[in-house]
Amino acid sequence: MQRVTEATPTVVVIDDDDAVRGSLKLLLKSINIPVTVYASAQEFLPSYVLDQPGCLIVDVRMPGLNGLELQQKLNLRGAMIPVIFISGHGDISMAVEAMQHGAFDFLPKPFSDQDLLDRVQRALQKDADNRRQVARSDHIRECLELLTPREREVLALIVIGKPNKVMASDLGVSQRTVEIHRARVMEKMQSGSVAQLVRMTLAIEDAAKGGLAAQVSAVQTRNKNGDTSQDSAT
Repeated sequence: MQRVTEATPTVVVIDDDDAVRGSLKLLLKSINIPVTVYASAQEFLPSYVLDQPGCLIVDVRMPGLNGLELQQKLNLRGAMIPVIFISGHGDISMAVEAMQHGAFDFLPKPFSDQDLLDRVQRALQKDADNRRQVARSDHIRECLELLTPREREVLALIVIGKPNKVMASDLGVSQRTVEIHRARVMEKMQSGSVAQLVRMTLAIEDAAKGGLAAQVSAVQTRNKNGDTSQDSAT
């Protein structure tokens, strides 16, 4: 079976029922949504790549690897793709388990074409939003890696609102040195304003909660101890 390109948001239907696969394929193609179909989870898994955008429509009860077991395997791979489960058995406990493990939706059979299409459209939008956020976070982390240890300290103080004069005192350097570091931080982070810089750091959890907080604490501790040895610019 031909695999879709990673850049194309695609709906993947996984169902052991030939009639269901065929009807869903025709339905999705009728509104120009790219779709691929698989008869089993075992057939699908070798072809799946994490950065393939789209969503999955998965029958809960299939021979071999069932829908919930497939979901667990995808979770272990770190897959973010939304999963819409379909079931003809009305299994409430199974639906609850699927949602607890991160399923996007659970749709009992029979369902209307429009109901399915509405859920697919929402799932595709959710996937696109998630991937944009991940791409943005990755970009921010790449920018953070360009900062020197001193520039990370300056960044930490910028985002908590410290003025240059106070930063200079905290870091034990001249105000001019702080201005130089601040300019380098803005350039490396590709930020046009302090407000944007704050939003960028808040966009990634480790920077917002752990990394920057630790940097602020380290600055304060070193300042109390009179240690300013990190700075090479005077």
